[in-house]
Formats: sequence, structure tokens, C-alpha cells
Amino acid sequence: MKKVIVEISFVENNYSAHVPLLPGCVSVGKTEDEMIANIREAIAFHLEGMREDGEVIPKEFNGEYEVKVVSS
Repeated sequence: MKKVIVEISFVENNYSAHVPLLPGCVSVGKTEDEMIANIREAIAFHLEGMREDGEVIPKEFNGEYEVKVVSS
């Protein structure tokens, strides 16, 4: 299973996350767990939009992948 890096930071009482492989794919949450759930949903939505627009999906997202959270 491939790992996809999600960078997180804690800013002004919220966690924020972005996926370097998917420019513009961002999310926030009040807790780290909420932010992780939200970024997983954001990734799925982002990939769906890329497919609809005929964009090339990064190879890390072909097949199964695991979200790996790292602090930035």
C-alpha cells in the first residue's frame, strides 16, 4: 500500500492540512482526528474533480493508499 504525505499544522486553535501532491487540496478541523477525517474527504473530492476534468492522477493515488500525517 502506498503512503501519501499530509502535512499538518496547528494555527489559531485549529488544525490545518494540505497534500503536497495535490495542490489546492486543503482542510481544517478543531481536533487532529477531525482534520484527518476532513482531509481524507477532501482528497476523495479532489481526485473526483481531477478525473472529471481529465487531469492526470498522481501515481500514489492509483489503487489503495494510506494517509501519513506529518507536522510541518
